[in-house]
Amino acid sequence: ENNVSINTVQRVLGNCSHRFIDSYEYLPAHLAFDEFKGVDRQLHFICLDGDNHQVVQILRTRYKKTLLKYFGRFSPQARANVKTVTMDLNFYYQNIVRACFPNAQIVIDRFHMIQMLTRSFNSLRVQVMKTFDKRSRQYQLFKSPWKLYLKKFDELEKIHPRYNWHYKDCLTQAQVVTEGINTSTALENSYNLMQSFIQAVETGNTHELKSLITSKDSIGTLMHKTLLTFKYNLTAVLNGAALPYSNGCPEGFNRKIKQIERTAFGYSNFINLLTRIRLEEDLYKEKEPNSLLMVA
Repeated sequence: ENNVSINTVQRVLGNCSHRFIDSYEYLPAHLAFDEFKGVDRQLHFICLDGDNHQVVQILRTRYKKTLLKYFGRFSPQARANVKTVTMDLNFYYQNIVRACFPNAQIVIDRFHMIQMLTRSFNSLRVQVMKTFDKRSRQYQLFKSPWKLYLKKFDELEKIHPRYNWHYKDCLTQAQVVTEGINTSTALENSYNLMQSFIQAVETGNTHELKSLITSKDSIGTLMHKTLLTFKYNLTAVLNGAALPYSNGCPEGFNRKIKQIERTAFGYSNFINLLTRIRLEEDLYKEKEPNSLLMVA
């Protein structure tokens, strides 16, 4: 469209790559680890500053050996400056943090904790549903309004009932969920635990969270495994509820990277992709002062 060849674009990108040479003398106090799919559908590692949401580094792979080598280049003072590292439940990220950052606290992202718990409950709901005949009322209470079981109970409609032709009755959303979970003791216990867990995470109630993780109630197998995972990472899970940091910034930046890849119909060269991401970030930061002046 602009009469510019592909080789010219690649040459310009190559000339800009020297602008992104990193210094190994400083690291932010709060880091966020994540990964994204890039060249050849491989997972690339991305690290962001948890305060200003700027990119610290993007690496070709997320292997433990690569991350240890990269963070090992930083000075001991820079690595000691890191106070928190936010991540999902990737187990070897925690080993990297313990090996590289002596003063850092591990923070498990709240969204990933709740997502893991709701998936476990949803699997149990499907197991209980399949024990009933497909033409029965209980099966239809689980099948059609399945999204209601994953919502907060306080957000369900409790006053105005609506007719549903699947189970042929007028019920409120709260009545549907209540009647459904009452068909199984394990399902009811799992639902109550999930609701209490979400509320404890949102309010930062670490004491309630700890008691729920160590609960002895009868729950599904997958839900039990999820709680064992939380118990194994108890300190990091409690930090996720108590501290304000999350993995929202890398998840949002990953969305921008997907848009860059979609616009270019994919990249076959990781250096070109990395340079394009860094140029986009640099241009965005350069536009901010001008936009503020225009508003003023």
